[in-house]
Amino acid sequence: MGALLTLAEVLDRISRNAGKIVSWIIVPLVLMIMFDVITRKIDFIKNASAEITIKYGYSVSFILQDLQWHLHGILLLLTFGFGYLLNAHVRVDIFREAASRRRQAWIELLGLLICGIPFLLVMIYFSWIMTYSSFMQGEGSESQVGIGMRFIIKSFLISGFTVALMAVLATFLRCIAYLFGNGEQQRRAEAKLQFFTDDDALPKLILEQQNQGPGSQGDK
Repeated sequence: MGALLTLAEVLDRISRNAGKIVSWIIVPLVLMIMFDVITRKIDFIKNASAEITIKYGYSVSFILQDLQWHLHGILLLLTFGFGYLLNAHVRVDIFREAASRRRQAWIELLGLLICGIPFLLVMIYFSWIMTYSSFMQGEGSESQVGIGMRFIIKSFLISGFTVALMAVLATFLRCIAYLFGNGEQQRRAEAKLQFFTDDDALPKLILEQQNQGPGSQGDK
């Protein structure tokens, strides 16, 4: 069980570091969008951009637009795993929220085993097919003056789902350690699992459920 927790730490670290590093892309992305929007309104810059397009066959505006959604795609894909580890995504299951921590761990474990891991493996497989097809076809931008070699950005689908899979596997292994390990292993796993309902929120959730029962005044 200790080996599983060690492996979970390695997978967790890779996923977190990928998310932290890639998150800095938001800075050049915002600056790029601001530059593109502002310079479209300045005549001498538009004229200079048109001359570059005529002379070299590349459009600065189209390249910037392509690059914007490329960077946005990279940012989104490579932070999925980091977001999952931090429990940053939306959870709407009110029944799970009011369950005990052990039951929540079982729900997470089964959810990852039945849905999460198989889904990510399928997505990695089809992402590889899509990227390979793009490379073989020489796919480029829909605009003739945009960014070519579309397979490069599509390859980040593989990377992104792989990083997300690492985060999911790290959580899966920690759930196993939490459910089946000894006391120390359970404490180590619990310290890293972020999906548990906060203890402060449990009394409120239980009270709300009781108030919504058949005997509550709201039903009278």
